[in-house]
Amino acid sequence: MTRTGFDGDKYLEEQSKYIKERINSGSGRLYLEFGGKLVQDKHAKRVLPGFDENGKIKLLQKLKDQAEIIICVYAGDIMTKKTRQDFGITYDLEVMRLIDQFRSYDLSINSVVVTRYEDSPAVNMFISKLERDGIRTYKHHYTKGYPTDVDTIVSDEGYGANPYIEVTKPLIVVTGPGGGSGKLATSLSQVYHEYRRGNKARYAKFETFPIWNLPLKHPVNIAYEAATADLKDVNMIDPFHLEAYGETAVNYNRDIEAFPVLKRILDKITGDQMGYQSPTDMGVNRAGFGIIDDDVCKEAARQEIVRRYLIAECSYKKGRIDQSVLERIKLLMEEVNANRYDRPVVKPAEDYAALKNGECDDDTNVIVTAIELPDGSIVTGKSSPQMVASAAAVMNAIKKLAGIGEDMPVLSRQILDNLRKMNAEVFNRESSSLNVEQVIMALTMSRTTNPVADIAMKQLPKLDGCIAHCTAILSDRDEQALKSLGIDATSNPVYATNNLYSR
Repeated sequence: MTRTGFDGDKYLEEQSKYIKERINSGSGRLYLEFGGKLVQDKHAKRVLPGFDENGKIKLLQKLKDQAEIIICVYAGDIMTKKTRQDFGITYDLEVMRLIDQFRSYDLSINSVVVTRYEDSPAVNMFISKLERDGIRTYKHHYTKGYPTDVDTIVSDEGYGANPYIEVTKPLIVVTGPGGGSGKLATSLSQVYHEYRRGNKARYAKFETFPIWNLPLKHPVNIAYEAATADLKDVNMIDPFHLEAYGETAVNYNRDIEAFPVLKRILDKITGDQMGYQSPTDMGVNRAGFGIIDDDVCKEAARQEIVRRYLIAECSYKKGRIDQSVLERIKLLMEEVNANRYDRPVVKPAEDYAALKNGECDDDTNVIVTAIELPDGSIVTGKSSPQMVASAAAVMNAIKKLAGIGEDMPVLSRQILDNLRKMNAEVFNRESSSLNVEQVIMALTMSRTTNPVADIAMKQLPKLDGCIAHCTAILSDRDEQALKSLGIDATSNPVYATNNLYSR
């Protein structure tokens, strides 16, 4: 049973109240930059057990009559097919998924802004797709003079060169699929245009991490550094806040380094009407007040740092990150006195793989996946001609949850053989072993004639929230299937075969 360290209801109440206070604390429209994930914030859910991954969008739902949303996406991220790791989808698709999510909560979508626009086929196709679906789009270019020439930035050549986004409501939420999407520039461009039009406007920032009122070296804040290692984010004591108020607050290097210029920009636009003395002043985050068991959150954060390291090992193997990023996360893991074996599924997977490979007389490479069940017990599954290791582990997990004996047949042999034949003869796959999705398909077909399969099938929802580890890098299909089941899987940084193409 997962212990709770965070009171989600208390947080929502406190956060909603604080944002309303910020809206009402001054005159003019409030542009609120939302950092991190607005929807399905799985990082927050992992490091703050009890945090509702959709809590922030539920918060906005409470403010829906006052709010509309602008979604920013950096053109370069579309061109390079940058991916959201949690879901394995590219940022252009993530924008469309966000729109669907916001609509499902009855939130008003104003538009999508392509920031630092470049004339490329991929970017133009993305814009055309949105416009044909009735979504307003804007193209914002690189801000001339940024970041040092404030006079040019705050002029018709700078922010003035971007088109004004027509808005109507008092709260404008500016969000995006990830960091570096251009949310700040879009917000400031809008504030500039508002003042040019004779309207007052304000800017504030909502970022869950780092949590400003936790210690600098708190594992929850260190976990944020691990999550943003590729951005080279480093947590720091906010020197401006300390000087202005004599209070210690945690922020991160990019915000602290940018604050002097950002303050000059805002002062020039507004005539020093916002009165911000520190980057922490700009924030509205109240997550720290939702923590009810600090020890639980500390351990959850340690686990997240280990998880990030294991993911980074595979990302490095795939050529997706530099060695410096991997080394940075390793240092952070060591900083919280953790190692890869603190993830409880790693050693059982490796030990069972070593045992099975030791029993083989030939060059067969047995892959093993281990899954930790809700009661803390661990089941394993090994690769075989019938199915891949992760599929075997899922089957063994649901059999254990259902109380089905190991020797009790669940899947129809005929269905398994037909699916394997399909892999080999129809799809011409190198391996005929069934992947996770295909095994669940076989289970679905078997339940029509086998009541035991039906009992096993009903256990699948219980895997949501479980963790797993595989001794070889998962295929894209299996990784997505496990995510769909709610299983958080990591892998060793080795491939199942030496083939380069069929990975």
